[in-house]
Amino acid sequence: MIKGNFVEFYKNKINIRKVIEEQKLHDTDEALFVCDLDDLRKKYDIWNQLMPRVKPYYAVKCNDDPVVLKTLADLGANFDCASMGEIKMVLAENVQPDRIIFAQPCKPLTHLAYAKQNGVLTSTVDSEHEILKLHRYFPESNLVIRIRCDATDVKLSFGEKFGCNAKTEAPALMLLAKELNLNVIGISFHVGTGCNELPAYDRAITESKILFDFGTKLGFQMTLLDIGGGFPGSDHVTFKKICDIVGRSLERNFPEDNVNIIAEPGRYFVESAYTLICKIHSKRVAKSSDGSPVKHYYLNDGVYVSFNNVVTENYKVVVEHLLDDIPYPTFKTTLWGPTCDSYDKVGENLYLPELMCGDFLIFPNMGAYSLPLATRFNGSKPANIVYYDKAPTAED
Repeated sequence: MIKGNFVEFYKNKINIRKVIEEQKLHDTDEALFVCDLDDLRKKYDIWNQLMPRVKPYYAVKCNDDPVVLKTLADLGANFDCASMGEIKMVLAENVQPDRIIFAQPCKPLTHLAYAKQNGVLTSTVDSEHEILKLHRYFPESNLVIRIRCDATDVKLSFGEKFGCNAKTEAPALMLLAKELNLNVIGISFHVGTGCNELPAYDRAITESKILFDFGTKLGFQMTLLDIGGGFPGSDHVTFKKICDIVGRSLERNFPEDNVNIIAEPGRYFVESAYTLICKIHSKRVAKSSDGSPVKHYYLNDGVYVSFNNVVTENYKVVVEHLLDDIPYPTFKTTLWGPTCDSYDKVGENLYLPELMCGDFLIFPNMGAYSLPLATRFNGSKPANIVYYDKAPTAED
């Protein structure tokens, strides 16, 4: 998708031309992220408005930028951590351990020991082996049984790797936990990333209610429902539809307020907060099968650094240029990353005006699964970040 003149972005009116001049991007060959912290805060406010019963536990794996972690921690968000390293990062922001869920169903023993040492008590499980592991090494844990409830239309499903069968395996795991005197406190699920079958949330919440009732009969204090992630970060219409479905399902299945409802949003918070500025460093012109020209531009960032989502999620980039807003002719365009690998293709079948080496291209909605997935291939390194923050200060 192509958009035109992109001098300013978002409602904060951050001027991209000014950023380029201030950061002296004409004099460097490094890409730059612009992080809009006010966008992050607005997302937090919107979440609380549309899903007031659901406490967000930010999925650190999506973007582990310490500035993001601190901003969300200060707002009151809690955290979904999947490793010892992520727990360390969150604790470093003075977050109390009871604000963390160790939502990795298959935990290495050293990571489990670190969680125990630091008082991270709530832990997700989905197998007999993991329950036996917790019984031996961390019996004080509060267990959350993760069930499988995949959406039928989804970009990335987790069910093959994580989650147990809600009708057969989950009750058996709860019985095992009861026999071992472990403490089961709730149920979790994840319908998948990029979920387009929105009723999957209702289906999963309904399955969870059945297991809540079963756990209560076993004598467990069932107090936690984790509805996972999969929330879009730049599609407000779809997000609102999900909120409506979740809200109605919670009202029907969990009408009382004695259950703590949480979720694990990642991209929802950070996707739209980050914009990537890339510079064209090389170009060439080729011919398509019909003889028409195809412009090839080579950028200072690619799929081995910030555009990993092009590979992992088949993401179709949105790209915007800085030319004046006049009707330039456009040409079929392919964008390449900087490495020597032909797999490093950022986008193709795009249409852009004629551009020159040294021109800049702008990619909005780049905050999810970009920074943590950057590699060192061909000597690559993550793009630098500049932060814009319109939060009021003590002097305002």
